Amino acid sequence: MEQGQLFLIMSQLVFGAVATFLAIMLWSRTRDAAWMLIIIGAIIAYIEIVYFITEIFGMTSDFFIFDTVPIVSFILPLLRMFFFIAAFLVMIIKQSRQK
Repeated sequence: MEQGQLFLIMSQLVFGAVATFLAIMLWSRTRDAAWMLIIIGAIIAYIEIVYFITEIFGMTSDFFIFDTVPIVSFILPLLRMFFFIAAFLVMIIKQSRQK
C-alpha cells in the first residue's frame, strides 16, 4: 500500500469518526426531524467509508451482487443521499409553513 493511499484512508477514518461522534452528540440534544435525518446521513456516510476501506483490503463479501455491482456499494451512497434529501425537504416544508 502506498503512503498516499494510507494517508487517504487514515484521514477519512479520523475525520469521519469525528463527524460521526459529533453527530451522535447532537442527536441526544435535538428532536428536530431535519437534523435527525442529517445525523443519520452522516452516520451512513461513515459506514460507507468503513465499507470502502474493507473493500480496499479485500475483506468484503460478494454475497449480495446484482449483475456485477455489489448491492452494498450501490445502496450506501443512495441511502446517504436519500436521508439528506429528506432532511432538506423537511426544512423546506417547515420554512414554507412559517410564512
